[in-house]
Amino acid sequence: MNRVELRQLRYFVAVAEHRHFGRAAQQLHIVQPAVSQQVQRLERELGLPLLDRTTRRVNLTSAGERFLDHAREVIDAADRAQAAMRLLRAESPAELRLGTTTGLGGHLARALDDFTRRRPGVRVELLRLPEEERLARVSAGDLHAAFVRRRADVAIPRGLVMADVLTDPLVAALPQDATSPRRRTVRLAELAPLSIRLPERQANPLLVDAVTQACRQAGFEPRLGPAGDDQDTLALIAAGRSSWTVFFSPKADLLERQGLPGVAFRRIAAPRITIVTALAYRRAGGHPAVADLADAVRATFAPLSSSDLAQPGSS
Repeated sequence: MNRVELRQLRYFVAVAEHRHFGRAAQQLHIVQPAVSQQVQRLERELGLPLLDRTTRRVNLTSAGERFLDHAREVIDAADRAQAAMRLLRAESPAELRLGTTTGLGGHLARALDDFTRRRPGVRVELLRLPEEERLARVSAGDLHAAFVRRRADVAIPRGLVMADVLTDPLVAALPQDATSPRRRTVRLAELAPLSIRLPERQANPLLVDAVTQACRQAGFEPRLGPAGDDQDTLALIAAGRSSWTVFFSPKADLLERQGLPGVAFRRIAAPRITIVTALAYRRAGGHPAVADLADAVRATFAPLSSSDLAQPGSS
């Protein structure tokens, strides 16, 4: 048995109001046989005659009189639902502007894939900006959301939500002959004799401060050395054999798979250094799809925080 179709109800109501198949067809902008055919199918589906057809006029049967009100209610409800969705499409921007940060790797792509399944009509524009500018733009509404690293010395701007989405352990990249192939971690104190290559503090204060404080906690003052881009820094570590650096886990995982000669990647232990990433967005008045974005990011990143993400080569 087929279900009653909305178009059948519309055709029936038009015939009932005009008491004429031809005039109903004109109103519906279709040919008369199509109207007659669909109304007949509706009657067969319901198992009752709705119209009393004569050569001059069409009248409603008693069943048709009772069914007419129900048909109108269904059509009105369908029209209201469609109007509400049209209004929602008009109110919902087709583009969501998202500020990004380094170190998210392929996890960001997977989160955006999940978001696209939740909101197929919304495009995401990614913008790479300094962290303080990201927060300022989210506050101003220029960005709908942004990934930021948690910093104790930076207050959360009023009106913003900071949803923690990822706790990421840093991974050390060190000379291959400074560790053993059997080990998967390195104690921070073991790296004291080596200088560490880090960006200028003004470029990444959170990373530099986290590493510096962890080294002091491990009992030594780190000797800072210059750092270039990833490949240059790793080449210097491999060639000089006297320095090391750190990467976020997704980047370390990617670099390790490339099999760089002379460089080993080890999780840092005792003390472990972790960086918390949050998704910042406006508490009220933001993009209507931001809640779906936050859900997609949590769903993708939560399993990563509960495990050690990249586990490159534990004592």
